[in-house]
Amino acid sequence: MSAQPASPDIWAHTIEVITTTLSGHGPNGAFTPTDFSVHFFLQLCLIIFTCRVVGWLGQRFLGQPQVVGEMIAGVVLGPSLLGFLLPELQGTIFPKETKNVLYVGAQLGVGLYMFLVGTSFRADHFAKKGKSAMAVSLSGITVPFLMAILITPWLMTVPGLFAEGISQFNATLFLGACIALTAFPMLARIINERGLANSSLGTLSLTAGAFDDAVSWCVLAVVLATFGGGPGVAVVAIVGGVAWTIFVVTIGKRLLAPLGRMVERDGEMSYSVLAITLMAFFISAFVMDAVGIHAIFGGFILGVVMPRGKFAEEMKKKVEPLAVIMLLPMFFTYSGLNTRLDMVNSVQLLVIALAILAVSVLAKFGACYAAARLSGEDNRTALGIGALMNSRGLMELIIINIGLQKGIIGPALFSMLVLMAIVTTVMASPLFEAVYGKKARESGELDAVPDNSASS
Repeated sequence: MSAQPASPDIWAHTIEVITTTLSGHGPNGAFTPTDFSVHFFLQLCLIIFTCRVVGWLGQRFLGQPQVVGEMIAGVVLGPSLLGFLLPELQGTIFPKETKNVLYVGAQLGVGLYMFLVGTSFRADHFAKKGKSAMAVSLSGITVPFLMAILITPWLMTVPGLFAEGISQFNATLFLGACIALTAFPMLARIINERGLANSSLGTLSLTAGAFDDAVSWCVLAVVLATFGGGPGVAVVAIVGGVAWTIFVVTIGKRLLAPLGRMVERDGEMSYSVLAITLMAFFISAFVMDAVGIHAIFGGFILGVVMPRGKFAEEMKKKVEPLAVIMLLPMFFTYSGLNTRLDMVNSVQLLVIALAILAVSVLAKFGACYAAARLSGEDNRTALGIGALMNSRGLMELIIINIGLQKGIIGPALFSMLVLMAIVTTVMASPLFEAVYGKKARESGELDAVPDNSASS
């Protein structure tokens, strides 16, 4: 007997199954656990591929660190480029239902990375540069808020920039926090990639940036408290964050010290020590997230008090590759999915956007440079500090996304602040090299910039 041809219904059903792979398979098209899993693996593959390619292009042709390319890659995958050119494809790969999954991965990635950065923190440099770090930090907060006081009344005359009914006081606080913000994770990554992790300039900039970001988040908590959260939001954020920091740097440091001795004794980090360390990281990240600051500060603070020497070397060896290559790009992509660069679509809005950019650079770069000079730093070092502190990165995108979601700002101002964040971040590395890095490397003060195209 000859074989019977396959039923047309079978072929039709097979094609239907293939074409609906990325659709929701629950009731009324809802996503099932399997649907989230299917999307997650495809998204992660595309995210890593795009970050590596764009990062390499940025290094090869623009002299940008890998991290800047990854930031741009996140925007490329979002509605600003992929969603603009191929909206149906972008919406199919990154449906809104999967954003929460990406968000959790993003927080894990950036939190782990900041934990690793904390293990490289040089307290001795901070002790030597404490005066300069405090001066730079205070200037990097005070001047942006003064500039916000000057320009907020003008911005509030343009309909749609701020939410209707918002008070000038709250609008000024929010704008000041946005201008004062330094891209803490971005700053740390640039410092690492430029060979500054163990330098006094790198420690000073990282310390000042961390403090500025913490203040900005506390100010945001105060603003949110007037938008339905209640005064308890600000109290919990500030008091809780300070209390946990004090606990970690005092009692926590003593509790964690035996881990370092165990690694030194064994010559390597056992799985048990790694498990305990990761549990401590998760607790610290949880506390800082729960009080309303941010998980990354929990990771960084814990990293600062972790044992050094062999422990830090083993921790970096075991955790950094996974954090940098797989998890951290999720952070950039999640933020990029919430970014729209096509919102600045008129001459008036473009002028306002350029004014905000100019004010932001003057308030951060100029103020931090002046503070460093007045604190006794030489001109070249002060310029380098100003260049690094002026980077805002995707921490800026996070805070302005919160502002948009909570009804503090409108889509147009959101887009202007996105533009400011991207420009100040892209200019940070080449500006730093021009005013400090190039001469420092020629003199042997700093090593050559590592080739991260294959390893970062």
